[in-house]
Amino acid sequence: EINDRYEFLKHNYDDLIESRNKILDAIDEMDEIMKLQFVETFNAINKELPNTFKFFFGGGRARLILEDENDVLNCGIDIDVQPPGKVIKSIRLFSGGEKALISMCVLFTILKIKPIPLVVFDEIDSPLDQLNVERFAKYVKSFSKDTQFVIITHRPGTMEQCDVLFGITMQDRGGSQLLKVKLVDAIKMADKQAVEQAQN
Repeated sequence: EINDRYEFLKHNYDDLIESRNKILDAIDEMDEIMKLQFVETFNAINKELPNTFKFFFGGGRARLILEDENDVLNCGIDIDVQPPGKVIKSIRLFSGGEKALISMCVLFTILKIKPIPLVVFDEIDSPLDQLNVERFAKYVKSFSKDTQFVIITHRPGTMEQCDVLFGITMQDRGGSQLLKVKLVDAIKMADKQAVEQAQN
């Protein structure tokens, strides 16, 4: 009886060890696949990032740096940027608007490499000056063939490039109303009113 019990437990133990080893082998295999995919995507982003950076900054250079190339899945990622005419050693020394533009460069580069169907931006353009708001809005427009953008903003430069505007108004106290305007229709209506006023 003791031997039977021993054989039963040993069989279960061996099954557990075998299952554990299979799981660990599968994890190692997945880690290798993830490393290859990550490095491939990282290199593709690094190849495209300078072009995006030049669009937003009018020149300069940018690249992503792995903090530990031997541990790509766990290490941090730093960014080395040099706008034209500036010598800045640390990203912390950039202004809020410049930091926002740098993060947009990385984000849009990732979207170029790995497009996704929907992106939601909440006040992403708020730290930008007017010129960069217009640049940002035009760049978003160039992506709209492959990706749909929902942008929460108060900046007219961004709104001018949108296809459809949604707004919330409160006509009655405590009662909000959603307004939807297609920019093409709004432009036609404004042109029509301008013609009518010119005729009168």
